[in-house]
Amino acid sequence: MKRALPALCAGLLAGLAQAGEFSFDAAEFEKKPLEFGGYVELKAERFQLNQAGTFYALGGLDRSTLDRNTATLKRGQRFDEAYASFKPDPGFTLDIGKQALKWGKGYAWNPVGFVERSKDPNDVELAREGYTMVAADFIRNFDGDLKTLAFTPLLLPVGTQTNRDFGQPNHVNLAAKLYLLYRDTDIDFTWLGNGSRSSRFGVDFSRNLGSALEIHGEWARLRDVETRRIDAAGNIGSTTRRVDSALLGLRYQTENDTTWIAEVYRNGSGYTQSELTDFHRLVASGNPALLAKARQVSQAYGRANAGQRYFYLRASQKEPFDIVYVTPALTLIANADDRSYSLTPELLYTGVTNLDLRLRASWLQGKPGSEFGEKQNARRLELMARFYF
Repeated sequence: MKRALPALCAGLLAGLAQAGEFSFDAAEFEKKPLEFGGYVELKAERFQLNQAGTFYALGGLDRSTLDRNTATLKRGQRFDEAYASFKPDPGFTLDIGKQALKWGKGYAWNPVGFVERSKDPNDVELAREGYTMVAADFIRNFDGDLKTLAFTPLLLPVGTQTNRDFGQPNHVNLAAKLYLLYRDTDIDFTWLGNGSRSSRFGVDFSRNLGSALEIHGEWARLRDVETRRIDAAGNIGSTTRRVDSALLGLRYQTENDTTWIAEVYRNGSGYTQSELTDFHRLVASGNPALLAKARQVSQAYGRANAGQRYFYLRASQKEPFDIVYVTPALTLIANADDRSYSLTPELLYTGVTNLDLRLRASWLQGKPGSEFGEKQNARRLELMARFYF
């Protein structure tokens, strides 16, 4: 952490020195027939561990803090996206290769994102790796209430080497999205057939209620979802059921460029509050046999947003006090059932071309037995520099 801090500060000072220089080249925004890029990232993190927490006990740690310094070269290791696109007609496009699709209108969560990797609600802008697929787009425009209609069918194969983390292998999964722009409202109908994952379908919408206010929502139904559970006595079982997940959100931008985003999320595949409490109490017992059983299901109980009801609030201010290229933000994620939460302030600087500098801190708070009160980390500090090329 000490070694990384001077380097990041030096980068920030260099960026401030160049903040007064600005140029615009329209050629930079023209689409190119072939693009190849990546980034170099340096990150320094310090974690203050929650020694009284469930996942500290399961992790077998014996320290109060943890420092981690990482350097990442995102090129040659793996591509987030690498695909060929064919557009023989303005109303038709065919894409073949690895694509990072973005289905859904939610900011922190996407219940209808059936063919994409899950977002990290704490870092929603983080690039996500796509899946290898064949996808087509058919687009038609009209006069009248229905202005645009677009249909996107796709094939997503899963094998031992291709998309193997999507689900069960030896399937070619069929999915589709139907988009409508109807009376100034964006609407999507999404569907994934039974295969590597169980079948599911959903709908989302987005509409501007004014020049500064937007409302959005999503709903999804998933069939035959298997959930592993452990009770207070240490008995492990599983159930298969139909689940419904939904999200409703608002985005508002004030006259002085403060952006507010609020969302409520119902995670149909999550654990109830009593189920989470049973798991935490089982670990707190300290019984070695029960701890061994808890470790068998710890990945499911410890995943992000393992509960059922959440609230998200984010406020960001563009260039406060006329400090150009600087954007501070504050993010709150709360479990609405046990009232535990994480609070993350951050400061982003983008004054140097292709360079992002970010300082973030996170505080997790909650009573014993609550989701965020039992996490492995209690506090986190992060310094990050990322250069794109």
